[in-house]
Parts: sequence; C-alpha cells; structure tokens
Amino acid sequence: MKTRRRRARDVALQVLFQHDVGRLPIEEALEIARQKDPGADWPFIEAVCRGAAAHSAELDAVIAPLLEGWSLDRLASVDRTILRLALYELRHMETPPGVVINEAVELAKRYGTETSGAFVNGVLGAAYRAGAPQAPSRPAQGP
Repeated sequence: MKTRRRRARDVALQVLFQHDVGRLPIEEALEIARQKDPGADWPFIEAVCRGAAAHSAELDAVIAPLLEGWSLDRLASVDRTILRLALYELRHMETPPGVVINEAVELAKRYGTETSGAFVNGVLGAAYRAGAPQAPSRPAQGP
C-alpha cells in the first residue's frame, strides 16, 4: 500500500514532468493533476512543485557538476525531473534526507530505466555529502 506522501511524490513527479517536458505552466499542470487525483496531499504537492519549478536554475546548478561527463540536456527527462524534485525537497523542506533520497530512488526505479535508481542515488548522495541540500533555515545537522 502506498503511503500518502509516496502517492503525493508520484503526482508531483507527473506535474513537474508535464511542466518540464510538456512545457505546461506549473499552475496548469497542477490543475490537471488535481482533477485526476483530488484526494492527494495537495499542500505538499503544491509546495514541492511550485518550489522546484521556481528554483529550477538553482537546482540545475547543483546537479550539473555532479553528473560526471553528462549534461542536464542529455539526462533522461524523468531522471532530471526526479533529481529536481528530490533536491528541492532536500534543500527547502523538513523531510529527513534519508527519506528523500530513498523515495527518489524508488521513483527512479518505477519510472526510469533499469539504471535510473542507482544513478539518482549516486547524484543525490553526492549532493548531500557536498552539503548542497541543506536548507538555509534549518540548522546544520551533526554527523
């Protein structure tokens, strides 16, 4: 059984994918998704989707140097969307980092290629170790 937050991340991924690949304005993509799934965790979905869309350049600047021989444009669209979604959640929301990374890996396994899970795990793990995902409003956590 999917948890409410896991279902919300599924919806958020679909919204952000429509925004990125389908070039839909974020509000239009959110409205389409809300009509399909009105019972989802909309406060979370709206926060993460609006935030990831608004901060996409900042998120891409964190992701790009971690790609080792790849560019953002060469990434599979679903992998790029999952990375943006998860990195936004790591940097700007209160979700524990281990949960964010694990959920992103699960999304990548469900929606990406057979290597997407390991790829997403590697990039997010590197971002976390580099200190990039720490929200400015959150105190630094100990080891």
